[in-house]
Amino acid sequence: MAYQTIFKRYEFKYILTKEQKQRVLSMLQTHITPDKYGRTTIRNLYFDTDNYRLIRRSIEKPVYKEKLRLRSYQQASPESDVFAELKKKYQSVVYKRRMALPESVALKWLCEKEPLATQTQISKEIDYFISYYGNLHPTVFLSYEREAYYAKVNPELRITFDENVLCRQTDLSLAYDAYGTSILDEDKVLMEIKCAGGFPLWLTNVLSEEKIYKTSFSKYGTAYETLIFPKLKEEHKNGIII
Repeated sequence: MAYQTIFKRYEFKYILTKEQKQRVLSMLQTHITPDKYGRTTIRNLYFDTDNYRLIRRSIEKPVYKEKLRLRSYQQASPESDVFAELKKKYQSVVYKRRMALPESVALKWLCEKEPLATQTQISKEIDYFISYYGNLHPTVFLSYEREAYYAKVNPELRITFDENVLCRQTDLSLAYDAYGTSILDEDKVLMEIKCAGGFPLWLTNVLSEEKIYKTSFSKYGTAYETLIFPKLKEEHKNGIII
């Protein structure tokens, strides 16, 4: 199956209530259409160092930041395809490079440092990233239920709605069920607008009418602040060396 491997776009995030989400969808129905996957549960494994260097740096909101994750659009099996994704952000522009691999191959590569049999430009970039940061390993499992839409006139404009955002630090595998600690209020929805340039007038009008304003929300960053950092503080308080 063909899939996009390189992305360069802007990504804007908004926190809505579930009631707002339904109103927005109703107002946008003549301009957007659901993608072919419908509502899916997306699973992610985020990679980081032992001292969480990547996410701590990201939380500081630098001009440039980057992350590595393994993503699946269904509960994975050893043979099913998952995506190794290298995501970078520089001056508000998001660059993402990804490649699909069988889950078993991806784990041997990223976790056991077994070289891929066939190298690509993207795999070489990921290898360099891993070499640069050293001992990267899965630190967080993050899942959420997503509805994705694209604009009928301009399919590069995508709007996604994420609910039931869960994180955990056990069972770090894409093959397990989606469960964990909720990091988004039950009544809230994370809407993301992804585009190559400016918004069309019809979208701007809906955001204005609903008084929906851009916000900053990182799923991994929120997981670190709500789940990981408090645990690290407690371990430090008890004299446990990390």
